[in-house]
Amino acid sequence: MFSNASYFIPILLRGLEVTVQVFLLGAVIAYFIAFVAGLGRTSQLGIIRFLATTFVELFRGTSLLVQMFFFVYALPLIIPGLSMSAFIAGALALGLNYGAYASEVVRGAVLSISHSQTEAAISLNMSKWQRMRFVIMPQAVRLMLPGFGNNAIELLKGTSLVSIISLSDMTFRATLLRSSNTSLSAQVEIFTYLLILYFLLALPLIFLARWLEKRASKGVSTT
Repeated sequence: MFSNASYFIPILLRGLEVTVQVFLLGAVIAYFIAFVAGLGRTSQLGIIRFLATTFVELFRGTSLLVQMFFFVYALPLIIPGLSMSAFIAGALALGLNYGAYASEVVRGAVLSISHSQTEAAISLNMSKWQRMRFVIMPQAVRLMLPGFGNNAIELLKGTSLVSIISLSDMTFRATLLRSSNTSLSAQVEIFTYLLILYFLLALPLIFLARWLEKRASKGVSTT
């Protein structure tokens, strides 16, 4: 056992670039969606709150894997002429799904800011935009940081699902190796290496999340 590292690991690493690319694009989409939907759910306009809430509950209440299949296979049938690659579909599904979860982090952080600070900003004749930009968001972002760090780790782990839609990431390559190496020891070896590779990828995010938690705690304690 564990005697084929020089053969298995290079093959698994061929999918590393795809895993990282899907993660990065998914993260950009997720955090953009998090702010749009999160702030939308705090809006005073009922229609905006309704739309934001509907989006969040839809993507939190349905399977991420089903969402990927929907973007790859169903959406092009609903919208004729629309073609979406597995890479875009996977990253989009990840971004929208985890963005929906992260929007709760944004909403909770904004709502946690004391209303007295908003009243003080109003007394200084600040507009709604100025209150959000200069008073609420600088404090709320500190509260969002730990949640965003944890969300990034979850998103990275979720990238393994793109292998189901035939995107050649590390998990997809591990599956190919398993199909051509049927012995139990070889399969244990393959997925042990895969487990270690995902952990090594997640390790910087884990340390970043812990650092953000400490930074956020210091920020809150000084206010």
